[in-house]
Amino acid sequence: MKNIGFLSFGHWTPSPQSQTRSASDALLQSIDLAVAAEELGADGAYFRVHHFARQLAAPFPLLAAIGARTSRIEIGTGVIDMRYENPLYMAEDAGAADLIAGGRLQLGVSRGSPEQVIDGFRYFGYVPGEGADHADMARDHLRVFLDVIDGRGFAQPNPRPMFPNPPGLLPLEPQSPGLRDRIWWGAGSRATAEWTAEQGLNLMSSTLLTEDTGVPFHQLQAEQIQRFREAWTAAGHDREPRVSVSRSIFPIVNDMDRAYFGHESRSEDQVGHLDGGLARFGKSYAGEPDQLVKDLAEDEAIAAADTLLLTVPNQLGVDYNAHVLESVLRDLAPALGWR
Repeated sequence: MKNIGFLSFGHWTPSPQSQTRSASDALLQSIDLAVAAEELGADGAYFRVHHFARQLAAPFPLLAAIGARTSRIEIGTGVIDMRYENPLYMAEDAGAADLIAGGRLQLGVSRGSPEQVIDGFRYFGYVPGEGADHADMARDHLRVFLDVIDGRGFAQPNPRPMFPNPPGLLPLEPQSPGLRDRIWWGAGSRATAEWTAEQGLNLMSSTLLTEDTGVPFHQLQAEQIQRFREAWTAAGHDREPRVSVSRSIFPIVNDMDRAYFGHESRSEDQVGHLDGGLARFGKSYAGEPDQLVKDLAEDEAIAAADTLLLTVPNQLGVDYNAHVLESVLRDLAPALGWR
């Protein structure tokens, strides 16, 4: 059994070929797709976060809105770039959104990916400390965020406050119980997956790994998951971790599917350079359902994960993306034992 959700980048472009031509379209259609996904029986609605781009950027208003419109589906990010975040403000936003959603928030965070501008986090007022780089800064922001979401008091109260204070140092409010166990780190390598386990965070792994050993993507990702689980056990955490992987999967069941994704049936892994090193990109899966069942049954990383996030082409509109989700849930999931 697997949790199956979607992951949207939330692109928009003012083009006649796009069903999502403005920021308003991207936000409102994201809410509608989450509602549709819940009605179809999907388990999660996740969204990418990018700055300085025509993509979704500010996640918490969107997550809160979806939380108010749905009742069951998990709501998350994949991922928030911690280089840009004020961890205290983020903790307040996350606590509020999680309470609105009734404890359904699943926050994926990471050090971020290559962005549209050089060192964009500097425009947000964040500069790595002396002897540190941007990745160190992201992890420092994460440590502060994790430290305050559990309700630890740390702020000295005013002796003459506007409202009465409880005794002791004050925590941030609002608090949302259990949120700490629903934080995920987006890991791009095997070593980062081990670090993720040591921190007691769930593992989120996408269709990109920032290393290459010459083996197929799904096998390299399966090794990443195995190392994560071994490191989790060694760390002695007292709960079971969760692991998600992302995939582009398009069952071809009608002529529209064939027109959009028929060419993807020949997709293969790609190896390229990213941030000065080799990276391996996973292939897309497109084809007739019977063939996809055979192909996906051989994906070792999907087999090892408890959560599968389907990357959706959001600019094709809510109805088409709901159709893709329905096809996966109806035509693939039962045959593969995911449902």
